[in-house]
Amino acid sequence: MAKSGTKRTKLSKKDYDARVPGLREQLIRLQVELKSAPFPILLVIAGVEGSGKGEVINLLNGWLDPRGVEVFSFHPPTDEERERPPMWRYWRNLTPRGRLGIYTGSWYTEALREAAVPRTRREKYRHALQRIEHFERQLVADGALVVKCWLHLSKAEQGARLKKLASSARTAWRVTKDDWKSHRDYKRLDDLGKILRQATSRTGARWSVIDASDERSRNLAVAETLLKAFAEHQAAMRKISPVAKPVPVKPLRPEGLRRLQELPLDKKISTSSYEVKRDKWLGRLNELIRRAAAKQRSVVFVFEGWDAAGKGGAIRRLTSAIDARDCRVIPVAKPTEEEKAHHYLWRFWRNVPRAGMVTIYDRSWYGRVLVERLEGFAREDEWRRAYAELNDFEKQLTEHGIIVVKFWLHISKAEQLRRFRHREETEYKRHKINAEDWRNRRKWEQYEIAVGDMLVLSREIPWHLVSAEDKRYARLQVLKLSCKQIAAALVQA
Repeated sequence: MAKSGTKRTKLSKKDYDARVPGLREQLIRLQVELKSAPFPILLVIAGVEGSGKGEVINLLNGWLDPRGVEVFSFHPPTDEERERPPMWRYWRNLTPRGRLGIYTGSWYTEALREAAVPRTRREKYRHALQRIEHFERQLVADGALVVKCWLHLSKAEQGARLKKLASSARTAWRVTKDDWKSHRDYKRLDDLGKILRQATSRTGARWSVIDASDERSRNLAVAETLLKAFAEHQAAMRKISPVAKPVPVKPLRPEGLRRLQELPLDKKISTSSYEVKRDKWLGRLNELIRRAAAKQRSVVFVFEGWDAAGKGGAIRRLTSAIDARDCRVIPVAKPTEEEKAHHYLWRFWRNVPRAGMVTIYDRSWYGRVLVERLEGFAREDEWRRAYAELNDFEKQLTEHGIIVVKFWLHISKAEQLRRFRHREETEYKRHKINAEDWRNRRKWEQYEIAVGDMLVLSREIPWHLVSAEDKRYARLQVLKLSCKQIAAALVQA
């Protein structure tokens, strides 16, 4: 952990006023350079109560151009936020590349607040900190600059600060019962703060502990910490090539490719048998979805597969068993400019469903290790890292009680060609085929390798590998496997 401003010397007003103009000029220059930078800055201001967190944020907002700054303040979770995983509200409020986000009441505050409750187990606190560390690690790996300042006061200094604020009619409103409670619990909260900083201080997201006993020194220390971190980060980012290049596709886990290639594709079912069994499983699925909703469990379906493998048809049959008011289908295409300005998982975190709701993805976050890997949209270090990131994402969903059901619809290369030609020859299906489909087909063997790796390395939630050569058989399998997984999840709850 870095230590800044720890020397307890009081800065005179004269010296302070002399240094501020130069700092302000540097901060404005930072914003100008940041506009064209391929990364955001996340400035986290935390610390003991009464240390002046709000004062520092308001001061920085005045020194900076407010048009390039976003300030985020998080309070205890709302009902809507509690219906999602704990990190959902922080992911959806990430500042985009080229901008500065200042965070107070950040992802650390809720963890501290819960840990401060008497008899809270330390294991739960450490688990929350581990989740935060994973969150910041992903942001840093994506290029974000995370600057964290902990404003420190001794217990005596905190008490004196609170008394001073409470004694003036102009500032008494700023001191609450919670502030005095924090003062009484100073030792416990100080210990929790030390655990927090030790657990979450890592390369790219280290804590700077700043002495807040002198307000002027504190203000300058925060600004100087930000400027120093920005200069170092700029230098480091220049060494990283922003251009991703396709690399030869070799299997990371050959057993995944074997599993894919050995899947029997001769499975068929007659029309009459299909219709009887379809109605049975549709009824069962409807019942299970309603049971899940009654238990405040949401369900996420993920559909991946070859072009023309029948994802759309399987999704239509699935949705026929679900109340349209409770279901949302999200087709995933190439990211928008807004989405590209954020971490690649941002657009998926934003769409995590509320408790009891159903979301169906037609393609998904696995594009990172499929199309982005093969087409060179992600660097090799990025798509290799993505397997762990995707597992972590899905783990957070399941820990919150969300049921995630994943399908890969598999067909042969010959069957895909037959369906492509049928689409070209059928007027109302012609919109389903384009040049990109044919281009992807030419890379069949490479995609096959990437799919095999995905099947093995996304181990948090296993894939259902479905033979889709016969559409009726595939649709029935999707319904049947969905029912079995949801039923098992509801029993385990």
